[in-house]
Amino acid sequence: MKYDVIIIGGGASGLSCALTLASSRGRGWQWAENRNYLLFDVGRSDLNKAYLKNVPGLDPIPGKELLIKIKKQIQQWGGVETLEEEVRSVSRENGVYSVKTALGKIFSADYIVLAVGFHCFDIEGLELEVKENAKSPKPGRVMVKHKDFEALPNLFVVGTLAGLSSHFTSCAGSGVEVACEILSRMAGKRIVIHDVPEES
Repeated sequence: MKYDVIIIGGGASGLSCALTLASSRGRGWQWAENRNYLLFDVGRSDLNKAYLKNVPGLDPIPGKELLIKIKKQIQQWGGVETLEEEVRSVSRENGVYSVKTALGKIFSADYIVLAVGFHCFDIEGLELEVKENAKSPKPGRVMVKHKDFEALPNLFVVGTLAGLSSHFTSCAGSGVEVACEILSRMAGKRIVIHDVPEES
């Protein structure tokens, strides 16, 4: 099946990207309606082991609970399908990306967002420069070289894979930033997604 965007990774950055993309629906933007998004999430986010006490606006919360809350937010908007499958390879032909899973399934999309974290990068098929993550407090962590989060045409890296600090807010922010960039390209103009008060 063809999707508009495929996000690989279900942590802070991947889920925030999916939530922002989904939230473009129902706003009266014709270009945003009927968009289809696919999220691959095998449950390996470091948030599963975290307890967050310094996220702006949130009471202290276990990372597992926050993941559940964000996933529920995404479901409320709709338009995002989630699969618990490992992605093995990503390739590009004629401007369209193909994603192949460990089960041999193939999906395609115009945009790809890589949000698999900084522990390793073993997705095959892409000519990406993988190097040491200089902002990691531990050795052996990796990042993918990019410019403004774009590593290849319409292929983005977010979170710690983009070389950001390993903190929820920085990683989530990168997912939002990339989603806004993708939505702007879809719209053909700069857009920002946020809620504003209704006029009285």
